[in-house]
Amino acid sequence: MSALEQNTALSFEEWSVTVPDVVKKGPVWQSLTYPKALYLYDLAWQDCQVLWKAPLGRALADQLIRSIGSVSANLEEGFGRGVQSKAYDQFLRYSLGSAREAAGWYYRSRHILSTELMELRLSLLEEIISLLVSTLKRRQTAQTHKT
Repeated sequence: MSALEQNTALSFEEWSVTVPDVVKKGPVWQSLTYPKALYLYDLAWQDCQVLWKAPLGRALADQLIRSIGSVSANLEEGFGRGVQSKAYDQFLRYSLGSAREAAGWYYRSRHILSTELMELRLSLLEEIISLLVSTLKRRQTAQTHKT
């Protein structure tokens, strides 16, 4: 049984070793945000298993896993459209919106998840949000200088 199946959290570094090479060789892995978003998804998977056990937690679990999954999924789709395309910026914004939504769902889960766990997840989400905002600002500045 893996650590994830035992509901124990691996550090980001420990977790990244478990990621298949085929994922790590993809271009989207090279971004700073994507690996963190995938890591958060695995953590959220565990958290949703806890939420699912509480009758009022089921709706939270459903919304949380969808919003967290959307963060990395939009980065994947954006990369698939090409990082030089305007569509890429739009998918970065989608990812940012999903990360902010997920933060809200984690906050709403505070009645079931521990305060410590919620704060750890919100901290990781804040890191992801900051990376996305920085990337968008950097791209906007580069586009402004092109014209």
